Amino acid sequence: MNNDASMQLPWYRHRWPWILAAGPVTVIIAGVITTWLAATGNTALVADDYYKQGLTINRTIERERKATELGVELTVSATPAGVDDTRLELVLRMTDATAMPARLRVLLAHPTRSELDRELLFDGRDGHFGGVVRALQPTHWKLVIEDEARSWRVQQSLSVEASGG
Repeated sequence: MNNDASMQLPWYRHRWPWILAAGPVTVIIAGVITTWLAATGNTALVADDYYKQGLTINRTIERERKATELGVELTVSATPAGVDDTRLELVLRMTDATAMPARLRVLLAHPTRSELDRELLFDGRDGHFGGVVRALQPTHWKLVIEDEARSWRVQQSLSVEASGG
């Protein structure tokens, strides 16, 4: 008699339809969440112009080779210069002192967030260049340093520590 009473209950009052539906419903919810993350997520690590970047790799290698031929040696240091400011010091040495540029172009590239990248232009004298950079986040930065004419370039890395203030 108990069995007949359970057979007369509507389907939604039984446990098994809900258990069987739980798997597909979970997959649908996970798919909706994954689609939303893919549509709204940051894709900064993927370059939009990857083909053009690939074509320019030979020019980049040539400019780095030119820096080696000129004997470019660069020392980079960062020191706190206030609450949110960082003083960037660059010391440039070259085998041919007459080829010493008056200005250096410095690209500060954030490791993961391209919107934080900055391009700076530093004036210098006798191989000493520098300036104050505002709100430079503490992280491991990639620096691309080149002369103003962009005839040579050198890559360096720079770790900026938190000022603790």
